[in-house]
Amino acid sequence: MNAPIQLYNTITREKSPLRTPVPGRVTLYVGGPTLHDHAHLGNVRPAVVFDVLARLLRLHYPDVLHVGRLADVDDRIHAAALAAGESVEAFTARYRDAWREDLDALGVLAPDVEPRASEQVAGVVEQAARLLERGHAYIEAGHVLFHVPSYPGHGRLCGRPVEDMIALARGEPAPRRRHPLDFVLWKPAEHGFPAWPSPWGAGRPGWHAQSTAVLERELGREIDIHGGGQDLIHPHHENEIAQLACANGMPPSRTWLHNAFLTVNWQKMSKPLRNVVTLRALRERASGEAIRLALLSVHYRQPLNWNLQRLSSARRTLTRGYHVLAAARDTRVDTAVEPDEAVLAALRNDLNVPAALARLNGLLAAVDGAATESARIRAKSRLLASARPLGLLQRSPESALRELGAEAVPRERVRRAPADEFDLEPAAALEADSEARADDSAGGRRRTRFATQGARC
Repeated sequence: MNAPIQLYNTITREKSPLRTPVPGRVTLYVGGPTLHDHAHLGNVRPAVVFDVLARLLRLHYPDVLHVGRLADVDDRIHAAALAAGESVEAFTARYRDAWREDLDALGVLAPDVEPRASEQVAGVVEQAARLLERGHAYIEAGHVLFHVPSYPGHGRLCGRPVEDMIALARGEPAPRRRHPLDFVLWKPAEHGFPAWPSPWGAGRPGWHAQSTAVLERELGREIDIHGGGQDLIHPHHENEIAQLACANGMPPSRTWLHNAFLTVNWQKMSKPLRNVVTLRALRERASGEAIRLALLSVHYRQPLNWNLQRLSSARRTLTRGYHVLAAARDTRVDTAVEPDEAVLAALRNDLNVPAALARLNGLLAAVDGAATESARIRAKSRLLASARPLGLLQRSPESALRELGAEAVPRERVRRAPADEFDLEPAAALEADSEARADDSAGGRRRTRFATQGARC
């Protein structure tokens, strides 16, 4: 496992080896949801994607610190809690627990540290005071605002001209901004909303400042990897960079990773279209592992179109996989067996999960076709070790098949099934860069029923 992990860095627009200043140590930050409703699939895709990354990092680094954040300070939260007749604390605790329950069902491991924004308010105040002192922020009508023109590097992450960023700006309301892109670090208290003390009067932190306070406190001045959804590049992550670069004299992250958008039947999820798919509702008719596989079926930098066919295909795939494992239930597992190198190589290649899934198909066939018990032990152990970084095929077959709505089948029936009955779809994948795509084209591709896409940017 000495080969470097290659990741596509949004800020450099190229794939490069992951380098960390401290040998054997890597830090990862991925923000979590705003706790005002149940999570939808757009929230969940990055959680699953970066869970695979965290699992991969732990195979290659002895010291991994994975930090998340839960947003429990937000105008939408306060309004919804008021409408529900609940305290903000009780309201957000309910959705925090629901978020964790949903992710547990999908096999998403909890971050090592996952503070709530309300726990970091002192850090927001200290950081805003530092930015004021250094001339990067100003006070207007009780608001503390960051002055974007004071940071010349603003816009580097999204690669957009200032005019486009202004057109796309959706900042929090504030009076008398000096520049259209200026954003709120601290806002004054309003009746009925939670408030904290500050040198500028009682108030609450702005959205972007909540994230940077967590980053500074939990990870220090610079982190190795910052992940999130593509929708957060501008303005959220762009503004995080500006704040921390001006507060500390250096950008906060070496590598920025972003997953692409998710649509439902080729349409953006929205309440007017009534096509918002919450994980809570989806779990009533599908297993968490099938949802996970469906979310991983497309390279993370490609848009993912969600539909019932994709979910059904994932369910069939897992059913076939667990049927093979059920037939090998009496075969012991050798925990000393390492993951398959081809699976790890695919994941090291910018998290090329579709290619890793294609390789799992061969490992699954090896379990089914093993002629001796010793060969079956090696094959089963290799399969389970290789599927673990993907968070797949780790449950007892009987339990998984029940949740998938399937029954275990006798080994003789498994052995009589056609070879492609056990494809762990997607069976073929485009590579995540042009060189790999060219190699794949030269070698030919197998037909696949579960369409996959390589990454393009």
